[in-house]
Amino acid sequence: MIRFLPYLVELALLVFCLIDCIQTPAHQVRNLDKPIWILLILLVPIVGGIAWLVAGRPAGSTSSPQWRMGSGFPEDQRPRSTPRRNEDDPAFMAEMARIDREHEQALKKWEAKLAAQEAELKKRQDGTAS
Repeated sequence: MIRFLPYLVELALLVFCLIDCIQTPAHQVRNLDKPIWILLILLVPIVGGIAWLVAGRPAGSTSSPQWRMGSGFPEDQRPRSTPRRNEDDPAFMAEMARIDREHEQALKKWEAKLAAQEAELKKRQDGTAS
């Protein structure tokens, strides 16, 4: 098991450096162009990865260079439209009124059917009790 450790470390370094290089914006990459760094990391795995970490990676970069705690999100700079409430939409309110009418009609039908069933049941009970 221990003999596979160097290969595992090499693979982890390759994957980390490759993902880090791909996610780094091109204008922040140092010393070489981004595609050349990617080729270097892939073709010379250990040396290329270490070279990326030492000479290619942006200075002072973190694991997520696009966002830092407290820096805000891009949507904070987006112009906000006033939220439209459903009550302000006449088409929505008309649809809700139509649905309310349908529900009221269904309830009235159910109540009438239930009253008829209760009356029928009461007749049967009165007829069998006599």
